[in-house]
Amino acid sequence: QVQLVESGGGLVQAGGSLRLSCAASGSIFSINAMGWYRQAPGKQRELVATSGGSTKYSDSVRGRFTISRDNAKNTVYLQMNSLKPEDTAVYYCNAVVITPSYGYLEVWGQGTLVTVSS
Repeated sequence: QVQLVESGGGLVQAGGSLRLSCAASGSIFSINAMGWYRQAPGKQRELVATSGGSTKYSDSVRGRFTISRDNAKNTVYLQMNSLKPEDTAVYYCNAVVITPSYGYLEVWGQGTLVTVSS
């Protein structure tokens, strides 16, 4: 079984910064990609940033958010700067891992709430 544990969400004023972390644990042979998605109230879940063979950002966060990985720790980070109220959402960690038993497996974290006040 593979688990993703997120941390780092919270309340911040507009213009501030937060850093999210997500650590993968369990029976993992390797990690193909890790990334972040978010879901605001009443909206669909959307991609924020991913890190795999290449790094991708949504247009709404490019230049303000930075995704990074520590492969030795199976951890992905999201540094969020210049936060705006519209960044308020539940942020979900996502990983595509290769497990000895099941091969490729897509896993989601439980989500962490980021609230940006104006």
